[in-house]
Amino acid sequence: MTSEREPADHTIDAFHRGNFWLVQPRGGHRSGMDALMLAACVPSDFNGVLCDFGAGAGAAGLAVAARCPKATINLIEQSPEMAGFAQKSLAHEGNAHLRDRISVLVADVALTGKARVKAGLADKSCDFVIMNPPFNEARDRATPDALRKQAHVMEDGLFESWLRSAAAMVRPRGGLALIARPQSLSDILAAIEGRFGSAEIVPVHPRADKAAIRIVLRARLGARGALSLMPPLILHDEGNALSPRADAISNGRASLFGD
Repeated sequence: MTSEREPADHTIDAFHRGNFWLVQPRGGHRSGMDALMLAACVPSDFNGVLCDFGAGAGAAGLAVAARCPKATINLIEQSPEMAGFAQKSLAHEGNAHLRDRISVLVADVALTGKARVKAGLADKSCDFVIMNPPFNEARDRATPDALRKQAHVMEDGLFESWLRSAAAMVRPRGGLALIARPQSLSDILAAIEGRFGSAEIVPVHPRADKAAIRIVLRARLGARGALSLMPPLILHDEGNALSPRADAISNGRASLFGD
């Protein structure tokens, strides 16, 4: 990831070695490896419609578009300010080859029923949903920055409400992927019960001798297969450089699940 010269209120950052660019606020939520790991859950040959819940400035959705040239991406973001950064990202000249396949919608993915449909989140309207929901409890990350707090701090029942909407919007046998902290696993498994199955979980470790700091889960709507715990992703071998596998994922040259 590199940066251009930019104004004081935001940065313009290159991802996937310059294959796409992100305009993001200096003070709010800033995208990085979490978004890239989430995007890497999507199979490389994916050619359907993908919805990115809580898209922020658009990092994960743009990463999918950059790696999957036949995918159509809907960036869905509740905050008008962050959605504005997503629009600025699409307008960047470095994303000209992607923008025709990407749209931005300001909407709350926690809405239900007719209110959700009225907001533009129609039933059975996509083939895959990815999400990087706020997964810190309020005591975990206190911040005076409103954008950062909205992006990081979890509300009660968040996984249930987001996964309920995902199940309504995904077509039969469609995909789901999310990234979260390990302590949220029980809530996530409860929320996908009866909705998504054949779940695969990749634990993400900073180093081989350290505990996992993230889990990445992928599942399919209506599937009935057993839960699978996949080989872990080790972010760093020795030193601070990314491991070869993590580097390939972060630069859009590999999928997290090998497909």
